[in-house]
Amino acid sequence: MSKKTDNIPVNKLPEESCRGIMMMRESFNGSPNSEQVERSHRDGGYTFIIQEKGKTLIEIDFQTHHIQAPAVIFIHPHQIHRVIAFENALISTWIITEENLRPEYLSLIEDLAPVDVLPVIPETLAVLTETAALCMKLSENKTEVLYHSILKESISTLITLIISKYLALSKPAEQHTRFEDITREFKTALGKHYKSTKNPSEYAAQLNLSLSYLNECVKATTGKSISIHVQQRVALEAKRLLYHSGRSVKEIAGELGYDDYSYFTRLFNKVVGMTPIAFRDKNRE
Repeated sequence: MSKKTDNIPVNKLPEESCRGIMMMRESFNGSPNSEQVERSHRDGGYTFIIQEKGKTLIEIDFQTHHIQAPAVIFIHPHQIHRVIAFENALISTWIITEENLRPEYLSLIEDLAPVDVLPVIPETLAVLTETAALCMKLSENKTEVLYHSILKESISTLITLIISKYLALSKPAEQHTRFEDITREFKTALGKHYKSTKNPSEYAAQLNLSLSYLNECVKATTGKSISIHVQQRVALEAKRLLYHSGRSVKEIAGELGYDDYSYFTRLFNKVVGMTPIAFRDKNRE
């Protein structure tokens, strides 16, 4: 079992990166041979991966994903992940911080996250890799007066292409029902405020809706009540901290907004099916 720390490691962008944008294209095989990517961590920005050849085995929030070329995936900054192994892999990948993303793209990403691996057809892969190659070429020309703006805009095009492929799998915006739109707004609010806001009525107030109507929308769309969504989101973060950090259960409860340690333990047990200590012990075996 790897050594635990009080905080989940966050891999910051290297110093040579351009003000919150990092790009690379490399071949890998076998073990990553890098503690930074082999250990469970979060990234300091939104991570995008184009699997051009081979396979990457990666764990994201307790689920193992096999990224088999040709495919793409993006990883949200709050998701904990680690690379397990590569099999004759060629990947293009980049990390971009929030301030470098256009607000409209950021909103789309937040609505989609978390996502699964997205297989693409060879023609789509060709467009993505050609665009990525152009971005890489532009990133090398640091003498340009508007270097950062050029790089940011070129990567925005690449991100737009990937978002578009994910959106193509979902229902077109004009076909969204009012219930689905409201549920998406609730999930966005939940992702931002789950540590401080537990009461469903507070989410209803944020969205200027009655509690009964918001609950009706969420339950009709997802099959689960607002309360269950809140509990499951808290439990996911608790599992991350229990597994990936050395903090005590009491410290984790406090971080997630629960002063009553016993109540938090009962809630976790209800959602996960075991106590926090049992969960930690089970995953340290």
